[in-house]
Amino acid sequence: MDRRAMWAIAIKDIKAIRSSVQVWLPMILVPIVMCALIPGGMIYGVRRFGIEGMGNMGNMDSLAKLIDSLPPGSLRDTITSFDSPEKQVLYFVLNHLFVSFFLIIPLMLSSVITANSFAVEKERGTLETLLFSPVEIRTLFAGKVLSAFIPGMAVTFLCGLVYGIVVNVLAYPLFEELIFPTLNWAVLLLWTIPAVILFAIFINVIISAKVKGFQEAYQLSGLLVLPVLALVLGQALGALVLDTQWLLWGGAMVLALAMGMLGFISRHFDRNRLFESQVS
Repeated sequence: MDRRAMWAIAIKDIKAIRSSVQVWLPMILVPIVMCALIPGGMIYGVRRFGIEGMGNMGNMDSLAKLIDSLPPGSLRDTITSFDSPEKQVLYFVLNHLFVSFFLIIPLMLSSVITANSFAVEKERGTLETLLFSPVEIRTLFAGKVLSAFIPGMAVTFLCGLVYGIVVNVLAYPLFEELIFPTLNWAVLLLWTIPAVILFAIFINVIISAKVKGFQEAYQLSGLLVLPVLALVLGQALGALVLDTQWLLWGGAMVLALAMGMLGFISRHFDRNRLFESQVS
């Protein structure tokens, strides 16, 4: 593999992100809303109005009941060690329920970037130029994967940093200690999310090779968010809690699926097939 060519392709695509509003706008808006505005508003509301005052707005009573129904274990012991319902609800929401929300960010970003990297090149006719170049197909593929993986991870870590600052700064007057990050967040950021990003990239490579343009690729890739929404619903209903063990096993399963997708791509996608998709 030509590593210089691989990095040249990746850097070219990363630079191209800045010139595409449909790519960089979600990379700004989604993290701001999910990592700063929502948790910040919730913390402020609970501190200002308490659980009873926030009951009608955020369904806090249901969250309090959900905490009461947690099975015995370290999570329940940690939460019940706090001396007020406000602390218990906030700790549970910020360190556990928000984990599933956080998975939406890398899925959306990697889907947008990958769709832009492959499908937009087909729209512009530049993919044909790459396919006619002397670059090996696996070098081209690796460069495209890196161009989506690196920004996805960079934004994820930045989101984690912003989320941690917002949570610790706004919640400190209530808890009088730093409550973020916990072990499950470290596993999420360093293990589960990288696996999720790779899986999303490989899925979107397959989608982008089959569709005609960016909009089709982006719309189909949006289906990847549905399993995460199911996780959000499952947590809200008390059916599951994304603890450290769940994140470890979940990340391993997603990584195994990603490697399966990689094997499928290596067997079924070559220069001729990509060219056929370009001219069809």
